[in-house]
Amino acid sequence: MEFYIDGQFVKPENQNEIAKFSPVTGQLLYRFPSATKAEAQSAVDSALDAFPVWSSVNSKERSILLLKVFNLIENNRSELEDILMSENGKIISEAKGEVDGVLDQLWYYLGFERKLNGDYVEGDTNTRRIIQARVPYGVVLALTPWNFPAAMVIRKLAPAILSGNTVVLKPSSDTPGSANWIVRKFSEAGFPKGVINFITGSGSTIGDYLVENRKVSLITMTGSTEVGQHIMNKASSNMAKLILELGGKAPFMVWKDADLKNAIDTLIWAKYSNAGQSCIAAERLYVHEDIYGKFLQMFRDASKQITLGSPLKASMGPLINSKAISNTSKILTQAEENGSTISKMGSDTLDREFQKGFFYNPVLVEGAEQSSSIFQEEIFAPVLPAMSVNDEDEMLKLANDSKYGLASYLFTKDIGLGMRISEKIRFGELYLNMPGPESSQGYHTGFRLTGQAGEGSVHGIEEYLHIKNTYIDFSMD
Repeated sequence: MEFYIDGQFVKPENQNEIAKFSPVTGQLLYRFPSATKAEAQSAVDSALDAFPVWSSVNSKERSILLLKVFNLIENNRSELEDILMSENGKIISEAKGEVDGVLDQLWYYLGFERKLNGDYVEGDTNTRRIIQARVPYGVVLALTPWNFPAAMVIRKLAPAILSGNTVVLKPSSDTPGSANWIVRKFSEAGFPKGVINFITGSGSTIGDYLVENRKVSLITMTGSTEVGQHIMNKASSNMAKLILELGGKAPFMVWKDADLKNAIDTLIWAKYSNAGQSCIAAERLYVHEDIYGKFLQMFRDASKQITLGSPLKASMGPLINSKAISNTSKILTQAEENGSTISKMGSDTLDREFQKGFFYNPVLVEGAEQSSSIFQEEIFAPVLPAMSVNDEDEMLKLANDSKYGLASYLFTKDIGLGMRISEKIRFGELYLNMPGPESSQGYHTGFRLTGQAGEGSVHGIEEYLHIKNTYIDFSMD
């Protein structure tokens, strides 16, 4: 794997490569380079040098190049799907779904061509006006996660580049292959040198160096709250603009009048898609006491149908690495020691070639307290704690009792209840009687430790634009 700096694919200086293991088989998949600080600086310098020219290019010309990227990805999508299955462990339907999302986001942002307008504002007198122009920030540092490694790259690159910024992209060390493939499509599309730059390496070394770099004007990152807080601290001396989409602990609420089949089908998706490794995954289950027993039995029965193994045949993929396996086991051990009932579900049978993969069967946890870590900390695995509720106020109180505030789910036929919860829930998203994920035209944002700013929609692209004021007096005196 090579870096992409100043319009050229370059061989890395550092021969100390990082090993990437397949989540599906546990075997070594490939090795990739870790950039030096000098290479990181070259990437930033290249982006800064390219910014004056790129920012003066009109959005129509930028969108023409992005359309070429769209066509290149669409025409070669099976290659990206294969990468997502091998390095991330996605099952085939999820890999295809992620590429669909990549294309949808690109198509959506292409619609902003010649629409990133400012405002013409009345001044303090009848001969004065204020032009409020939306202008790009400059060099954008894009730090992308491993759980949706292609979609998150496009979610950050498309609005950043279309709005006139230049980019340094550093993907997660768990999934650099998909980012590398996408960058090659940008190169093939003919983007000017320096508009996009790509390096790999560990966050604790090269990531910190980039975050603290005074030539970086905006940092967009999707990842854990702990890493987001670390970035905020490191970036404070530079006062870079931050777009941070961090942790989630989505409550999944089922009222007594809910369509149970719809709720179960959605819960299976919300809990087991990507093996539970999603910021909007169902992380807590609250069910009205009148239907609690029936609903949980339906959930157990559905969970027992989950199959593991080949991405082409399984209904759920593996966790991302061996550390994720260890962390999940520790969470469950602690819950069991605290008196919770642990129900393991799904099939234990794996073909020999997948037995060293990082697979984890579904688990239902009952009897845990609301204050316990399993109800309060993000799990990021196919593990679900459940609790019964007896009234609306209790359900809302428990749902809002979280340090996170990204996604939430509610199932009820009572539109009044739905609207009351919608107005009082302290989460950036509520999925009412339906599954996710978020739409490209939706603003993906949250409350509390979920982060700041957001992505998607017109609000998301405006995050990449500064407002610059020009005061004008056109009096003839």
